Amino acid sequence: MQREERFHKIDKDFRNPFARDRDRIIHSGSFRKLEYKTQVFLNHEGDFFRTRLTHSIEVSQIARSITSQLGLNESLAEAIALAHDLGHTPFGHVGGDTLDECLKADGFSNGFEHNFQSFRVVTTLEKRYKSFDGLNLTFATLEGILKHSYPYRKSFLPDSIHEEFNLDAHPSFEAMVVDRADEIAYMSHDIDDGVNSGVITFEDLKESDLACEILAKVASEGVGEEEDEMFRYRFSSHLINHLVYSLLEYSEPKLKEEGVSIPIGFEKVLESDIKKLKKLLFVKMYQHKKIVRKMYAGSQAIKGLYSGLMQEEKMLPEFYYKQLQKRAKHRVIADYIASMSDRYALNFYNEMYGKL
Repeated sequence: MQREERFHKIDKDFRNPFARDRDRIIHSGSFRKLEYKTQVFLNHEGDFFRTRLTHSIEVSQIARSITSQLGLNESLAEAIALAHDLGHTPFGHVGGDTLDECLKADGFSNGFEHNFQSFRVVTTLEKRYKSFDGLNLTFATLEGILKHSYPYRKSFLPDSIHEEFNLDAHPSFEAMVVDRADEIAYMSHDIDDGVNSGVITFEDLKESDLACEILAKVASEGVGEEEDEMFRYRFSSHLINHLVYSLLEYSEPKLKEEGVSIPIGFEKVLESDIKKLKKLLFVKMYQHKKIVRKMYAGSQAIKGLYSGLMQEEKMLPEFYYKQLQKRAKHRVIADYIASMSDRYALNFYNEMYGKL
């Protein structure tokens, strides 16, 4: 199947196919809901903190910059980046893990997986055409949303997906770029948000060689930690630049080599330093009691919504209620919960059970 082949033919369009994909994603309801879905901090905790929407925009910007320099297709990378988190539940990864547990506890062995859910959003759950489901995206965009950087052979995927997408093969280079742009974006902005909220400090980050290297670059500009907002901004800027330039330096020659399955990445030493920084963020920030408390509350909300809707499916909106006629009840309810914003999920939970 060709990268630009469409599942449903359309009339002539002035846009290239991947730009058209991007536009359809941006105008989808699922994309708008990302504004009120958690990245790390719940949306209502402040206007400063990143959400899934701002994260997706940052990933898109970084991916476009990288693909432009590598001579790859910017519009394809942008479309994949903007759609890559559409399947996330409210309350971040904790919400997805909780929904997965609920489904499996009820005997639904396929559970919940946000990559595949993003794919399902743009192929099944968004309804923008009378004669078919989904957003009518190109093969390459769908493949990038489904696979990220690696082959994606999963037991829960239907045979039709295996046949169409060759799940034993790597996706496009543009999809690989998005995967690394995602990593660059969330490390930099999670540090920014974490320091701003007080759950982690730059002193904590000095345990990381990579962070120390970036701190030295900020210090060389004469910016001190007492200049709080400026210091955080300069740190994020230098971290992103350092990782983007390092990725370009490694990847450009690899793209020209024969037989390199994943040419987009970093040198081994930097890969190791990135893993250590991510581990540090996990221990010092993501496991901080302030974050854990909020995520626990979100997890309880997911459980309560799932339980309540399983007992009384008439609470489902019309679109999802009609789905019960052709799809398993567990999956329909999971799809509805996954589509919710944090704000909507909390309000619905409070309506069911009282203030959380």
